[in-house]
Amino acid sequence: MRAEGAYAVRGETVPWMRLAAIVALAGFAFGAVMGSSTLRPMQSVYSGLKVPLLLAGSTAVCIANFYAVNSALGLRDDFAAACRGVLAAQATVAVSLASLAPLTVLVYVSSDNYRLAVVSNGVLFAIATGAGQVTLRRHYRPLIVADPRHRLAMLAWVTLYVFVAIQAAWVLRPFIGAPGLPPRFLREDLWSNAYVVVARTVWELLTRR
Repeated sequence: MRAEGAYAVRGETVPWMRLAAIVALAGFAFGAVMGSSTLRPMQSVYSGLKVPLLLAGSTAVCIANFYAVNSALGLRDDFAAACRGVLAAQATVAVSLASLAPLTVLVYVSSDNYRLAVVSNGVLFAIATGAGQVTLRRHYRPLIVADPRHRLAMLAWVTLYVFVAIQAAWVLRPFIGAPGLPPRFLREDLWSNAYVVVARTVWELLTRR
């Protein structure tokens, strides 16, 4: 995470297998805890699988577009270094989530309020995402010094990833498991759109009399 050794910005190879293992193990650890609010083992297993799937899947969807952006900016030669930063950032998010799992346990044993569980886990995801951005910027710092166009590439990645990850999280819900509903990997309205639902909700609030 410090961009040193095998993880140095301009290292010879990208240690993607190590980073993928970190995402898988740390992501599963937090997901399993997040899905334990109703003490149903299957929901914990489902949630444990879905957190690394969310991180890896969103990255995979965005990587081709990220390559196109780097190519358009004339930064293709540095693409491996940029990918190293992206993967290290995702590993940081997963490790941060795993380290925050005890706070999720504290919330669950302190209250059985479902909305509180949802909001608290959302806050932890936001904190972990912030940690991931620290790692991403650490990897990108020497790249930006060498070529300021990398700043645009990094901004493009963050914008694209956030857009895709929100929809991916919507498709993969539930992560926590609502009381009274059976554990399941995906909900029935699988292909609904998060942004459409949010826009509809806002419109209903504005037009309500």
